[in-house]
Amino acid sequence: MPIKVPDRLPTAKILEGEGVELIQDATAVRQDIRPMRILLLNLMPMKVKTEVQIARLLSHTPLQVELSLLTTASYIPTTTPAEYLKEFYRTLEQVREERFDGMVITGAPVERMPFEEVAYWQELREIFEWAKRHVFRRFHICWGAQAALYVDYGIGKVAYPDKLFGIYPQRVREPHSPLLRGFPDEVFTPVSRYTGISREDVAKHSDLRILLDSDETGLCLLQNRRGDVYIMNHLEYDTDTLKDEYVRDLTAESHIAVPKDYFPGNDPSKRPVNMWRPYGYLLFSNWIYHLYEDTPYDLRDLDKR
Repeated sequence: MPIKVPDRLPTAKILEGEGVELIQDATAVRQDIRPMRILLLNLMPMKVKTEVQIARLLSHTPLQVELSLLTTASYIPTTTPAEYLKEFYRTLEQVREERFDGMVITGAPVERMPFEEVAYWQELREIFEWAKRHVFRRFHICWGAQAALYVDYGIGKVAYPDKLFGIYPQRVREPHSPLLRGFPDEVFTPVSRYTGISREDVAKHSDLRILLDSDETGLCLLQNRRGDVYIMNHLEYDTDTLKDEYVRDLTAESHIAVPKDYFPGNDPSKRPVNMWRPYGYLLFSNWIYHLYEDTPYDLRDLDKR
């Protein structure tokens, strides 16, 4: 089923070029179905790249998905033109009276900062609180997952001596989880972070289940009883995303290691091979499908939870 994105959004041309089917407003309103309303809180500096990555994965479902874009009001990124944000993004105040089936919260390049020192931290806490009554389920990625676990459960970050960087196998711990339907016993995921979550801290909360993990990179995918998802790694990444990060990091940190098992033969001159794309599609498809099964048809019923 096509995905509906804001009219005139530049992301649409990129998605169409990849063969992703989009749906226009005029067509969407004629279809006798209620679209799944998904809100993307995009905290990444390069907004368009992240929009494409998330919209691409959300499009791989037989359901109609309507994607709305959210940004912070307390911090205005300098990497995206103000005109672009004004035209395509909204803030909490502008969506405060609306309701959504799901919400995706991205990572952000602030993971080595204490949560409370992040410029938009108080606003993010307010968004999380608002979502309890206005969003049926949340899907958190990387730092967004760490931030939510800190707010929801008081689980802090653990800093690593060196950056975890590369493609790492993750073991399926809950093979019967609806979120992992169709997954093999082991999947490869891009990892790019300096911090993680302690297994011991998670074990203190019976509400949380570990779905994917690794001896080398720790916890990867968690879900709580409500159905909210917390993923530490990046199944949404493009083939060249780790390469771009490697080049960026080399400029700032000359000692950065080559991403592990990413370039063929660990040779940065060779083109990387995408081994994780099917699992990204599958994870998001499973999430959307079960969101559709469980969410109330009338989103005003979220007030009754």
